[in-house]
Amino acid sequence: MKILIIGKNGQLGWELNHLLRSKTDIIALDFPDINLNDPDNLCQNIEEIKPAIIINAGAYTAVDEAETENNKAFAINGRGPGILAELARSLDAVLIHYSTDYVFDGLNGPYVETDLPSPINEYGKSKLEGENKICSVDGTYLILRTSWVYNMKSDNFVMRVLKWAREKKSMKIVDDQVSNPTLAMDLANATSSLIDLAGRDIYNWFNDRKGLYHLAGDGFISRFGWAQKILDLDPAKDQQLVRTMIPVSSESFPTPAIRPLFSALDCQKFFETFGFQLPKWEQSLYRALRSSKTSDYIEQ
Repeated sequence: MKILIIGKNGQLGWELNHLLRSKTDIIALDFPDINLNDPDNLCQNIEEIKPAIIINAGAYTAVDEAETENNKAFAINGRGPGILAELARSLDAVLIHYSTDYVFDGLNGPYVETDLPSPINEYGKSKLEGENKICSVDGTYLILRTSWVYNMKSDNFVMRVLKWAREKKSMKIVDDQVSNPTLAMDLANATSSLIDLAGRDIYNWFNDRKGLYHLAGDGFISRFGWAQKILDLDPAKDQQLVRTMIPVSSESFPTPAIRPLFSALDCQKFFETFGFQLPKWEQSLYRALRSSKTSDYIEQ
């Protein structure tokens, strides 16, 4: 069984590649070898590899830049997944695709899968288009919406908070944005578990359960509360300079793209369907911080 991972250099793609490589025949690619913005490139790669499972962990993730590069964002996040869905259907392959809580406006969280999406920025709109294109193909797919993904290797909120804490005596963090912090390794483990549960009858097992699911860290918190927990669990607290944490509104940090305020995801449907869920977000943060060397994030 061949599994193609798209986006091997991203936070989730890196974890998937290293986790699944020991289990099966993995082909892991990233730009420019595979290009979600190039239909011919996608067709050539998929038709040559003929994977049984396509895992699309690739995306245009620059939320603010998407406001001005919306054509590129829609090509990568919208058209690209639709093409993958068509190619997967032609091969009787399974497509696993990851989406985002940013498809919601953040006014009525926590959200369930049947809630009507209403994205308020171009990034969210482009990701919603990708969802819609996959669903319209009606192949065998799982769309897994997640939120606030991080690891200990990339530029993300956790790494930035740890870095700021070593550079500043006072930190201002927004306290009106709320969602589920999600460890990339947990998402990768969940994806691997789904493949294990499917066993040898991969296509039919996924086809019986195809659809849209929310899959994120268990529980939700504001960014301010998350930052507090990051510093509290920091295994090298003695290196922190920060003495004051100040909660502020999103209006205090204007950005090109508006962020949804309460975009937390309810993941009960996934649990009821597959029988497991991601760990509590605090537990995952604790594990992540203690699995990483202090120098890994100080030098970022």
